[in-house]
Amino acid sequence: MKQVRVAVIGGGVVGVSVLYHLARLGWTDCCLLERTQLTAGSTWHAAGLLPLYYPNQTMSLINKHSMQLYARLQAETGQPSGFHQCGQLRLATDHDRLDEYRAYLSFARYLGIDCALITREEAQKLWPLADLGDVIAALYHPGDGHIAPADLTQAMATGARGMGAKIHLNTEATAISRTASGEWLISTPNGDFLAEHVVTATGNYARQTGAMVGLNVPSIPVMHQYVVTETIKEFADHNRAGRPEMPVLRDDKSRFYLRQENDGLILGPYEPNPKSWAINGVPPGFGAELMTPDYDSLEPFIEGTLRRVSSFAAAGIRTVVNGPIAHTPDAFPLVGPAPGLQNYWLAEGMVAGICYGGGVGRYLAEWITEGAPTIDMWPVDPRRFNGHAGKNHTRLKNEETYGHIFDIHYPNLEMPAARPGKTSPCYDRLTRAGAVWGVAGGWERARWFDAEGNRTPETLTFRRSNAFEAIGAECRAIRNAVGLIDFTSFAKWEVSGAGAMAFLDRALANAMPKRDGRVTLAHALDENGRFCAEFTVARLAEDRFYICGPAFSEVHDDHVLRSRLRPADAATLTNVSMGWGCFTVAGPKSRELLSRIVDAPLENDSFKWFDLHEGEVGWATDVRLMRVNYCGELGWELHHPIAFQHHILDQLEQAGADLGLRHVGMRALDSLRIEKSYRAVAQELTTQNTLHELGLGRFIATGKTGFIGAQAVAERVGKESVKLVTLEVDCEAGGVEPAMNQAVRCGDKVIALTTSGAYGHFLGKHLAMAILPLDHAAEGTRLSVEILDERYDAVVIADSPHDPGNLRPRA
Repeated sequence: MKQVRVAVIGGGVVGVSVLYHLARLGWTDCCLLERTQLTAGSTWHAAGLLPLYYPNQTMSLINKHSMQLYARLQAETGQPSGFHQCGQLRLATDHDRLDEYRAYLSFARYLGIDCALITREEAQKLWPLADLGDVIAALYHPGDGHIAPADLTQAMATGARGMGAKIHLNTEATAISRTASGEWLISTPNGDFLAEHVVTATGNYARQTGAMVGLNVPSIPVMHQYVVTETIKEFADHNRAGRPEMPVLRDDKSRFYLRQENDGLILGPYEPNPKSWAINGVPPGFGAELMTPDYDSLEPFIEGTLRRVSSFAAAGIRTVVNGPIAHTPDAFPLVGPAPGLQNYWLAEGMVAGICYGGGVGRYLAEWITEGAPTIDMWPVDPRRFNGHAGKNHTRLKNEETYGHIFDIHYPNLEMPAARPGKTSPCYDRLTRAGAVWGVAGGWERARWFDAEGNRTPETLTFRRSNAFEAIGAECRAIRNAVGLIDFTSFAKWEVSGAGAMAFLDRALANAMPKRDGRVTLAHALDENGRFCAEFTVARLAEDRFYICGPAFSEVHDDHVLRSRLRPADAATLTNVSMGWGCFTVAGPKSRELLSRIVDAPLENDSFKWFDLHEGEVGWATDVRLMRVNYCGELGWELHHPIAFQHHILDQLEQAGADLGLRHVGMRALDSLRIEKSYRAVAQELTTQNTLHELGLGRFIATGKTGFIGAQAVAERVGKESVKLVTLEVDCEAGGVEPAMNQAVRCGDKVIALTTSGAYGHFLGKHLAMAILPLDHAAEGTRLSVEILDERYDAVVIADSPHDPGNLRPRA
């Protein structure tokens, strides 16, 4: 039996990159197990494109590191990698696409990515053989390019071996199991391996590998094909004239890319109706194989290429490469801890593994060796998928997202495939009330309500949409009267047992409620003292607690809690999410409404802010009324056994009819919470900051020690270099609104990105939040926010511009 610190399973570009980066970080007692030969999965037939563009901060940083690594790899290892840094052009042929590129520019500049919007004439000089007559502008990345995937993989393998890591070929992992001592036992035809950590990077085999340890991995291959042409005279002439290689050309509207391949071209289309492959597992014996070309599906893309590059008409086809690539329901890879398993890591679902490989290897290696990566990895964390992402859901969403890769990614776009899935019992009633639905963690949640009940589709736009007035009316209902929000999607747990209090005190930074019927906000921190998860904790009894968290992070938060529960703890953690519903009733008339249907006094002397009382609503029993809400108003959450939901909704609607009760969706809630400077998980609250930097230091109990991260908190408190602030932005004249990932400037220097933004409908102001360097965070500091490539004046204002004294929730 061979014993190693980390065993990486899978010898494609991603697995080899993980091994390489582990060795670079000093963990050389690691090995890679490959069932046949390196690159034998999808790596060998990849087109090798390297785009920096990605309208997401995490993925942009992953791609950026890949590019930096690949540029130096040959010099470092002596192994050619076939890196061509020819640049890339993305064509904008309509104004919405131009807005998408303008939105991207904002955070690309902050991340130090070299790119620019250029004119049609400038683009034509870079691609003289294309017809760009319909182009408005183009997004140009001079540092992009392409690489030879097999050469790249061998170069990293050479580097990893040179640092002492081992690669075992023809060594298939046939079984994986956990030993009594907590290590992982991996069985292979060449003997067993015992590892402290396991990383799976098995590409098309991800679901089969996961099944070995009881894991549902939401990744299924999708067929992708591209055309390689014979020599085209005009391209041969271009090369013979000594002209530089033309950039990779992406015609997003026509859904294809073109790149030079010697004296010809590669045409890579993304069909709107792709085909999944190996839904029930990769067939035994499948190797480095390709599928029969689907010429019918290629026809419209060949026609589109002819319109764009007329010389393509004379091109003969050398080959059509048609092979499977791993895909995921949201088109983001799965990188990080496997849910529910200790020291078991995923590097799966690589939609663009060549481009992602270097960055994924680096940040996953950091996570394994240091306990946390140096960037926020939430968008790719495997625990972002809740239990809804089974095989059938994954297949449908994979095909949908693949088919939309080249579409415009509007900020208010909701994709319809495999929906509705998880719904609260009142879903149909809210639909009849005009709910326009979104999804979070597989749950359908009303984004806003069409007051006429018509469920008018929202205009897809990067600017102000037709939902603006309806959202404003919902905000004003909460602020002036009373609103009703369905929060059944909350993740919910109960912790019980004699050790429940001790467990939560160790797991969370805040003090737990000292008496029954009290509620607190508490955070899990990592060992570095940074944010990990946020919970509302209610004490039902000395040995029983009720906990709530965000819907979309249920699996992540469950993993966090369970990983902190020790065998010796006299405590049991039970997920009760599916058994309990929740309505928020909030606004100045919420007490009057509830007093008509609740069998308990609701005045301040009987029911204080952050109190919990159990009682009846109508004839619904065992309802947990919690005097908390996320709106910043007088209000209650009504947590109820799910079977009573229809009756409770009847009671609320009848009792509130004459009080102006209005259904309220998540878009209004976002506006309301930003008016209060309330932080949101995965926006303000990420693993990159401490609670003190986020203005939440008061939620770390004074004098408390022994909780996870306590030592790091004590060492770092008072040394903060950044601060979360609220900004007022003067952008009404532009018809735009603040949003996440917009550049914050001091003069010409980009100093931060916004973490949230919205129009504050009650205050009548455009508001944003951002984490700023301390020397720019003082109230009154004049800055600007860049929205769609235009700068708008902004000023740092005091937190909680609405009701800064918190008088209304206490009313």
